[in-house]
Amino acid sequence: MNLTQYKNELAVELSNILQYWIDYTIDEEYGGFYGKIDNENNIDNKAPKGSVLNARILWTFAAAFNFTKEKKYLEVATRAFDYITKYFIDKENGGVYWTVDYSGQPLDTKKQIYALSFALYAASEYYRASHLPEAKQIANDLYNAIEKYSYDPGKGGYFEAFTQDWKPIVDLRLSEKDANEKKTMNTHLHVLEAYTNLYQIEQTPAVKQSIQNLLAAFDRHIINQQTHHLELFFDEDWNSKKQIVSFGHDIEAAWLLLEAAEAIYDEDWIGKMKTNAIKMADAAAEGLDKDGGLWYEVENNHLIKEKHWWPQAEAMVGFFNAAQVSGNEKYLQRSIDSWQFTKQYILDAKNGEWFWGVKEDYSIMPNEDKAGLWKCPYHNGRACIELLKRL
Repeated sequence: MNLTQYKNELAVELSNILQYWIDYTIDEEYGGFYGKIDNENNIDNKAPKGSVLNARILWTFAAAFNFTKEKKYLEVATRAFDYITKYFIDKENGGVYWTVDYSGQPLDTKKQIYALSFALYAASEYYRASHLPEAKQIANDLYNAIEKYSYDPGKGGYFEAFTQDWKPIVDLRLSEKDANEKKTMNTHLHVLEAYTNLYQIEQTPAVKQSIQNLLAAFDRHIINQQTHHLELFFDEDWNSKKQIVSFGHDIEAAWLLLEAAEAIYDEDWIGKMKTNAIKMADAAAEGLDKDGGLWYEVENNHLIKEKHWWPQAEAMVGFFNAAQVSGNEKYLQRSIDSWQFTKQYILDAKNGEWFWGVKEDYSIMPNEDKAGLWKCPYHNGRACIELLKRL
């Protein structure tokens, strides 16, 4: 496949992904977007609605409008922004709720810093699309809340979660599969991503310093300097707590860290993160199968033989980024191979969007969402936008 064909196919795919979310996810009865849709596009109209899903919809459609200038995408972004500001933002305590019920009533009111980060990421992107002062205000409010309550001034980094009114909480986990630890790679990666986007609209010394601090945390604590995989879970003193390799996060961080360094024009960090981009891409490539797909993860030296949708999307971008940094064609081929695998096994040609993933025998993983608390248009939509810009 040549680059022109790659570009043309991604343009079509971006349009298809966005159209799916327009056609199937808008909740005309209760507002916003449905909380859950299965692989056959059956809607659960009483499912809880997640702040991460709604923020990712907002980011994706705002970013799509910023890239294509198609007005219909801005309309969907505005719908998402209005719903988030009305139902997810905690007007009394600041931050966002984790979930609301189908009618918009607060359900899980804990303050997960990961969720605040996505709301901040999305509000910044929406401000670029709409120039609405309220969007910038929300982005700044979320930044201030994260810095006030979550930042660890002693050891660096960010604590994972709090109660509704910012008290310590027993269960810090994002999901059942996560370790219950005070600091995680995943939250730090998405705080960094959010701050990088905020810096596009608010170039203050404080935000720049926060980004530099995060890059330092990755360099010192999160990137394993022997293997160049990411360590995933830590106590508050940055002791690594669980032996897991997440190939999707390795390749996602490989390009996001460099993007952050470039956003603040920090030559030292740009140099470091270019080197890391290659080493982390090589580490992630340990998870590539001969079919071009990226395996999910290794836990306690055991390979989990599933290929989920989002690592394929991140591999498309991360390997392309490595090709741009290094000039080495092998990374470009890996990016294209990821797309070829995705087209063959992950795209749902019948019902639209991407399946959650496939098992070792290429059967579709059962009982997973097409849209849900975690299944959003962000990884695949972003991969298309990011690659179209680079191509």
